Amino acid sequence: MTAAQRPKIALLGNPNSGKSSLFNHLTGLNQKVGNFPGVTVEKKSGFSLMPDGRTAEIIDLPGIYSIYPRSLDEKIVAEVLLDHNSPNSPDKIVVIIDGTNLKRGFLLLTQVIDLGLPTILALNMMDLTAKAGISYDFITLAKKLGVPVVPINARKGVGLHELKKLMAEPIEKPAHQIFQVWKEAETPVKELREQLDIDNDYEAYQFLEQPQSLKFLTRDKQDVVEKIRKEFDFSPGKFQGAETIQRYGYIQDLLNTITLKESDNSWKKDSARIDKILIHKVWGYLIFFGILFLIFQSIFAWAELPMDFIDGLFASTSTYLGSVLPPGVLSNLLAEGILPGIGGIMIFIPQIAILFAFISILEESGYMARVVFLMDKIMRKFGLNGKSVVPLMSGVACAIPAIMATRTIDNWKERTITIFVIPLMSCSARLPVFTILIALIIPNQRVLGFFNLQGLALMGMYLLGFLAAIFSAWLMKLLIRVKERSYLIMELPTYRIPKWSNVGFTILEKTKAFVIEAGKIIMAISVILWVLASYGPGDTLSKARESVLSESRNVKLNEQDLADRVAAYKLEHSYAGVIGKGIEPVIKPLGYDWKIGIALITSFAAREVFVGTMATIYSIGSVHDEDSTPIKERMRAEINPDTGGARFTPAVGFSLLVFYTFAMQCMSTIAIVHRETKGWKWPMIQLAYMTLLAYVSAFTVFQLLS
Repeated sequence: MTAAQRPKIALLGNPNSGKSSLFNHLTGLNQKVGNFPGVTVEKKSGFSLMPDGRTAEIIDLPGIYSIYPRSLDEKIVAEVLLDHNSPNSPDKIVVIIDGTNLKRGFLLLTQVIDLGLPTILALNMMDLTAKAGISYDFITLAKKLGVPVVPINARKGVGLHELKKLMAEPIEKPAHQIFQVWKEAETPVKELREQLDIDNDYEAYQFLEQPQSLKFLTRDKQDVVEKIRKEFDFSPGKFQGAETIQRYGYIQDLLNTITLKESDNSWKKDSARIDKILIHKVWGYLIFFGILFLIFQSIFAWAELPMDFIDGLFASTSTYLGSVLPPGVLSNLLAEGILPGIGGIMIFIPQIAILFAFISILEESGYMARVVFLMDKIMRKFGLNGKSVVPLMSGVACAIPAIMATRTIDNWKERTITIFVIPLMSCSARLPVFTILIALIIPNQRVLGFFNLQGLALMGMYLLGFLAAIFSAWLMKLLIRVKERSYLIMELPTYRIPKWSNVGFTILEKTKAFVIEAGKIIMAISVILWVLASYGPGDTLSKARESVLSESRNVKLNEQDLADRVAAYKLEHSYAGVIGKGIEPVIKPLGYDWKIGIALITSFAAREVFVGTMATIYSIGSVHDEDSTPIKERMRAEINPDTGGARFTPAVGFSLLVFYTFAMQCMSTIAIVHRETKGWKWPMIQLAYMTLLAYVSAFTVFQLLS
């Protein structure tokens, strides 16, 4: 079956209506994530086998409350529903509504019906509806609305066979209009229908109401809409409030007719009792930070073993391939460039999986909505919102999954600000850098009898990063000017046991997205870094051994010492070394020399590479973690030829600490920001801002302490 013959069915509903559970049940693992054409809004689609043997494409549209757009997601949904010539235009709409709250979902449903779209109503969460003692007359409901109605439980897959049968059958367009266009608007609506050949009053009415959602129209047709709007003095939004009131009047009459038994809300008492603790103005915050502590500890503790295994597996495989493959450029590229590059991608998988497992569990259980409610008032002062909290805190473990976690933020401005400032939260990759530099410049002694001075310095680095993130968010709040405003309007869902299949789908989707999308860019940069560090101008590197032997003829060297010096010589005279020498004039005001410059460049692949680079440069030999003491001793003994004193003075050490606190974390971060923002604009602005902040701050610290 060709794509043109494949029926296209869109799932539409309010947030927390169970749309994602239904999508997962219908599509299973046959899912893909892309973008809507020309925009950065994510499009989630998949394929489902219908009872008649055909395969239908299922599109999971962003959750909305009304087709009047406030956010970018809502604008895209409005365009999908109004643009019948778009490749994304669905053949049918399945509107999913929470069976325990029909009034909230019926506003969107009645708008879709009035657009004349073939519609199926799926009443979800019927298990909770039964628990609440609510009973509806489905036959009367279907007759009143003029659309087929099917009760389902998307979490458990109940009613899905009946739903798929309806999805496979031809569905007639709704026969009647629920909302009657105001008399004042009848003439412009009629005029627009005639000129643009529109066959539906409400669709023409929406064209007049939503000039911001008509990007799919040709310029000539947009001019026609604008001309009619001016001719009849039709102001966008003029009748929106009155329309909503009229619809809710209809909805209330409908509910009075089809509700056989109402809920007494006793089924919500357990959730209400739990909320007295979890959203308490004191205990709520303490419990939340306790949960965050548990998440971070789990990310560090549980991810360490699989990450070490992945790291060791790729390292041993690289060593093995280097020993068995014939010498040559391709062998070196595979063993030293491509394979480590793949390992650098795969090593993040445990952290991503664990973090999104926790996030999914919190969302599925209903607790995440409480976190958003709890933190919203505080975070909004800095240009963020309650949904920014978990990604920011997750950045302490790793920026990669933290940035991916911002997808829960609906508002474009607040999501962008959150993505922008997450790399300022000191990640675990910075820990080896902080540890070795603090050990060089801070004495290992206690203050007040029990506070370790080095431990306090380390805590200070993390606090400095957090303060920088908050300040930067506040600054961006002032600089980014958009008309989109954010309001936190939400109904707290009842607590439920997580649906583990949904948790699994979330883990799989986020992990696959990182490996495939961000991995492409990481691989490319890894190969580039390998080339820069492995080759140099002329025949300098090929004569490295002879040059080292000539320079060391008066020094007695064993084979290991000679190999270390040759490795350091090659690195110094490679293209990476040349770049290091080239940037030395720029970094010298910070107290750095070309050797530190090389470490700055190579550590862009991953912050912890700084330690390994310094070990190689100083000819320490092995660069494993257990050799950190010799690295520190050699770095401590390094002499600054300009002053005759130590290279790593407190001024240089603090300058480096501040630089690594503020500088962009690594190429993986840029790759994932590119993927999440769907372009290079924001990662480049982010890189420039953080580099400038790091440079100016490090320069100030060095000059003040020198």
